[in-house]
Amino acid sequence: MAIITSQQINILFDTYKDTEITFNREVIRATGLVQKQIFLKFSGYQVPCIIYSVSMTSAKIVANLAPGVFEQIREAKNLVSLRFAFHEDDKANPLLFFVASRVTGYNTYNKDNPNLNFVNLEFTQRPADDLISILGLILEAKANSKKRSEDRIVITVDSLKKIGLSDKTGQLFIQSVPRNCIIRDLSFSGAKLILAGVAKFILNKKGVLHLTTTEKGVLKIPGTVIRNEDVEGRKDLAAIALKFEEDKVPIEYKLLINDYLKLKKN
Repeated sequence: MAIITSQQINILFDTYKDTEITFNREVIRATGLVQKQIFLKFSGYQVPCIIYSVSMTSAKIVANLAPGVFEQIREAKNLVSLRFAFHEDDKANPLLFFVASRVTGYNTYNKDNPNLNFVNLEFTQRPADDLISILGLILEAKANSKKRSEDRIVITVDSLKKIGLSDKTGQLFIQSVPRNCIIRDLSFSGAKLILAGVAKFILNKKGVLHLTTTEKGVLKIPGTVIRNEDVEGRKDLAAIALKFEEDKVPIEYKLLINDYLKLKKN
């Protein structure tokens, strides 16, 4: 994720502090959450737990709490710490930090296992800047993907590098058949591509665009071919417009586009 200043951290906190993010598989992958290193800590105890959702002021976790553990938490006046762990692409060891919290409630997660509980936490102080950055940039990217959905980025050697793509070529899979393509431009909402062949045969067809990034591997973005046009002077090539399926665009892609648009604005 992008390096941001203290002022930008404060803006993210003020804007999104109460907005909750559910940690589904996509968010876990995008944030690099290291699930096996998440713990609830109190009175010398350390209980493994699962992050269900987080905002910058609270969290909901799932934890296996035996009856004696509830008593230990009560004796600690419900004051606990939640340890986060995130993988960083350029570092061998994960980013680790604690967030001081207060337990505000419990709900049974599974009736067949009464020890397994949803635990509601309220942060007792502003969390680490790292957490604000991780959550805030995702929320900002999601917001801008709607507000700036049509802002187009022409792919050049310079923009390619700044976005974080390893190549200006990609593959468009239509009916499981890969077609090599050249990326002409990108936006939150779609892409313009150049490919070989007669494009009219794939008009209105659904496809999945594969883009190779320098840090996040291959991103797969589903969409529909909504327009085609000739490439001047090249009868063997065609240009197409691919409109992405908004709710299936990977968070990692939104983050890359958002970072570039902010960089260009500055």
